[in-house]
Amino acid sequence: MPTGSSEFDRVLGGGLVAGSVTLIGGDPGIGKSTLLLQAAAALARSASVLYATGEESLRQVGLRARRLGLDDAPLGLLAETDVETVIAAAQGREARVLVVDSIQTMGTAAVESSPGSVSQLRESAARFVHFAKQSGTAVFLIGHVTKEGVIAGPRVLEHLVDTVLYFESDAGSRFRVVRAVKNRFGAANEIGVFAMEEGGLREVKNPSAIFLSRHPAPVAGSIVTVAREGTRPLLVEVQALVDEARAQNTRRVAVGFEGNRLALLLAVLHRHGGVALSAYDVFINVVGGVHLGETAADLPAVLAAVSSLDDRPLAQDLVSFGELGLAGEVRPVPFGEERLREAAKHGFKRAIVPRANTPRKAIEGLEVIGVERLSEALEALRAVSGSSRKSDA
Repeated sequence: MPTGSSEFDRVLGGGLVAGSVTLIGGDPGIGKSTLLLQAAAALARSASVLYATGEESLRQVGLRARRLGLDDAPLGLLAETDVETVIAAAQGREARVLVVDSIQTMGTAAVESSPGSVSQLRESAARFVHFAKQSGTAVFLIGHVTKEGVIAGPRVLEHLVDTVLYFESDAGSRFRVVRAVKNRFGAANEIGVFAMEEGGLREVKNPSAIFLSRHPAPVAGSIVTVAREGTRPLLVEVQALVDEARAQNTRRVAVGFEGNRLALLLAVLHRHGGVALSAYDVFINVVGGVHLGETAADLPAVLAAVSSLDDRPLAQDLVSFGELGLAGEVRPVPFGEERLREAAKHGFKRAIVPRANTPRKAIEGLEVIGVERLSEALEALRAVSGSSRKSDA
């Protein structure tokens, strides 16, 4: 079933599957209830939908629906915290979709502990899962998260359900990323991008555009890479700042990038690239709040660090990706040609990539520079980058 949002459908694996159970978590106020209220209202125009809330009163949900322009949707609302009552109401409406906000507020009489306890969470979730599989009703469960950013409660919650989604966002950013960390019906790590506005969450059709901050002039320490999130290529800016250490112990800080991976790459850069950063603080940042977990970001992170060290601006039409091995080799990454075509589509003219990822057929408007070793990549970088401001001074 389509949810009315192509981005949300993408994360779910193409749409909502009958009888599926989806657990969605995120920080307070990030937009979980807003997204599901919008999806429930869209689904209610073609199917019976029940929105059960233990967090708010019916009046509060109604006010939010009016603010989002959804007050005319034929959506059933229920303010209830008893699992059996919610399931009975869904059966009475013959609901095809049930939204539970949130699973931490729900409780069943079969367990004596209070709602939110481990035993209540486990039993309540199990009953909703049993109801979904037995009736064919698609169930959404909203979950609170802990300070560590994981859904509160036992890990068995994530094992019980079919799909686990997480909301991600930078503090102060209006953009929201919904990521599938588990999905029995689609690709894991698939993402959907939304913008939070006064009228609710608006889907972003071209997410690459929001993660690229086009500088008015070339700047040192900034390069664009093509990440792959789920099934979609995504252009993301990787920034590096290399500065002389002010303290005895140098700092290695990575935001949106694995810290241990950064230490490994700097060692490879020293051994096989001849660039020593032991006397410098190194900071790596991925713009837009995206977290790059794949190794395709290795080469761009190193090239950005070298650019910052030399104070040598990189060409704005340059893109790069590739994995670095401990022997200094540049390894290919999956879907290389697809990444290059995405870069060309956004106007990039040159690419430094693993030689094994160079396309057999030339891509119009894109010069692809294939490299096998880190030393080759550094030579290619200096050939295509601008002049150093330090040398100019």
